[in-house]
Amino acid sequence: MKPCISQATTLPAAFADDVRAYAGGGCAAVEVWLTKLENHLETASADDTAALLADHGVVLAAAAYQGGLLLSQGDQRRAHFDHFRRRLDLCQRFGIPTLLLVADFAQKADATSLGRALVSLAEAARWAAGFGVRLGLEFRGADAFCNCLDTAVSLVDQCGEPNVGVCLDVFHYYKGPSKPEDLARLTAANLAHVQVCDVAGVPRELMTDADRVMPGDGDFRLDPVLHRLRAIGYSGYVSLELMNPVLWQMKPTQVADVGVRALAQLLGPS
Repeated sequence: MKPCISQATTLPAAFADDVRAYAGGGCAAVEVWLTKLENHLETASADDTAALLADHGVVLAAAAYQGGLLLSQGDQRRAHFDHFRRRLDLCQRFGIPTLLLVADFAQKADATSLGRALVSLAEAARWAAGFGVRLGLEFRGADAFCNCLDTAVSLVDQCGEPNVGVCLDVFHYYKGPSKPEDLARLTAANLAHVQVCDVAGVPRELMTDADRVMPGDGDFRLDPVLHRLRAIGYSGYVSLELMNPVLWQMKPTQVADVGVRALAQLLGPS
């Protein structure tokens, strides 16, 4: 497994500052926050950006995130897919292998939503395949639709497209109705990306993204998750993703240094 840091962890910092900070902290892989990259490219060329990454020995491991594709209809759906195409262009240009996809917000889950989501997920996967990009479907624990690992795996399986997998975010795994036995459904083939964090002293019903702390500093039982990843031979990225406003006040270099140490302790020897 390969360590990675999500740019959401240092959200106020600029894209280029993140690249320098993560590299300086010993992390050579970045999970891109796409809005940051898009803002960066308003004043920097793609060639200069590629040179920045090469100079610091940094790869862009995944990109977060794309929404609006699974349940939208009509003009809204066309707008979301046009946005999706532009982001696939970015992924292709910078060699980003995985684009994270979130299910649309829904008031309730029903058979119609499920059927629409499957059709749209398959279509999005075919678009992504044309750009050489894999999709990672992320479930979100507080949502009404696709809020657990079991449903995300089922959607990926039923979609039938080989370049779609699951993004396992341990925050949403613990926040929502996922169960330990759901981990048994993960395989090396259907797991596209992993995001890690911890939460300390907050009931699951109340915890929010702002409560995320470094792995090992909270109450999550991360060992069973890591045990399953090792058991299936997962060799992809494990990304530190913390949307904690306290960390956002720190220098990216400080966050990267602490984050790299936390990931090393979690993952063990490479």
